[in-house]
Amino acid sequence: MPLFVGNYMRSFYLVLILLSLPLCTLNSSAETIKIVSSLPRTGSSNAQTSSIVNGIKLALSEVGNKIGDYSLSFEDWDDASPERGNWDPSTEAINADKAVKDPDVMIYMGPFNSGASKISMPKLNQAGMLQINPGSTWPGLTKPGIGEPNEPKVYRPSGKITFYRVLPADDIQGSVAAKWSAELGVKKAFIVHDGELYGKGIASVFKKNAAANGFQIAGMEQTDAKASNYRSLAVKIKQSGADLVYFGGTTQSNVGQLIKDLRSSGYTAKIMVPDGCFENAFIDSAGKENLENSTYITFGGIPGEQLVGRGKEFYETYKRTYQSEPEAYASYGYEAGRVAVEVIRRAGKKDRRAILDAAATIKNFEGLLGTWSFDENGDTTLRVMSGNIVKDGKFEFAKLLN
Repeated sequence: MPLFVGNYMRSFYLVLILLSLPLCTLNSSAETIKIVSSLPRTGSSNAQTSSIVNGIKLALSEVGNKIGDYSLSFEDWDDASPERGNWDPSTEAINADKAVKDPDVMIYMGPFNSGASKISMPKLNQAGMLQINPGSTWPGLTKPGIGEPNEPKVYRPSGKITFYRVLPADDIQGSVAAKWSAELGVKKAFIVHDGELYGKGIASVFKKNAAANGFQIAGMEQTDAKASNYRSLAVKIKQSGADLVYFGGTTQSNVGQLIKDLRSSGYTAKIMVPDGCFENAFIDSAGKENLENSTYITFGGIPGEQLVGRGKEFYETYKRTYQSEPEAYASYGYEAGRVAVEVIRRAGKKDRRAILDAAATIKNFEGLLGTWSFDENGDTTLRVMSGNIVKDGKFEFAKLLN
């Protein structure tokens, strides 16, 4: 065989050998463990999700972004689009696929919206990737017998739990909202929701618990978030005689305009919203004068200024580090980050299966709101809920809700 042919054949076989090597051998950094978040960073959710990201970063920085021989790399991904100004189904799907294909990614944080979680959960589950969630609260994502008939099995094609949630679900929040309404003297409530999985879901839980708490439902309507006004709906609500309007949804669903139209119609009674509106952007969008001493907010947790012990340490460190007050979900971003650190430490190696298995061992975790564990569904055993009111243009803690 001529020399040049021999060299050519040797090169050819070398290429074949390299192509046959596992992708992780070529593209993975053995010393780096990557954690990614997928949250709406475009649009009005940005302030809330920035707090979540800051919380995650704070948790990772506490261990020097390093565990054993591994460096921790964090990437902040946007699952929103400019066209929607909110989370986008196609973008969330792209993010999940991107994470699965990257051999360095061991943990997926998010998404924020329950509807987005429905999209990424099956993809990540099939890949055996741990998903730690600091924001999606629809019960059907994890709990059988509460949501749709095929939930949560449809999100677990592998048959294994890969989605772990660090905050309480809406079956708890919706029920305490109904109980609090009764304590406030409500006799008749009108429910409005945005049609999203989160909004419609928590509104349905509130409705389901109304009768048991001694008040009636005057009506239930779905809104279009892109509507320019809700004047006709406002008139309908006023004429219903409801002494409370319960809104199921997020700030991004144009609830601010709904509240403005309610007040313009002459409706002066109470308004209650869930934690999807527990952000300063909600007050800005509705106008503080339309909320003052008449708007109630439930939250799966405790506001930062009310935290004690480890929670207070986090609150003060956050303010000192970022020179700002943490938004409501910052504590859950931090908690998710701490869980990520702990499962990587327990796994002791860069391996998706080992890291996922470690999540199931999280018991009696010393968290910001107390000691909690992951239950058999991947949910936190934490049940702390708070009630808040808008006063002097700000959120003010009112009481713990049981």
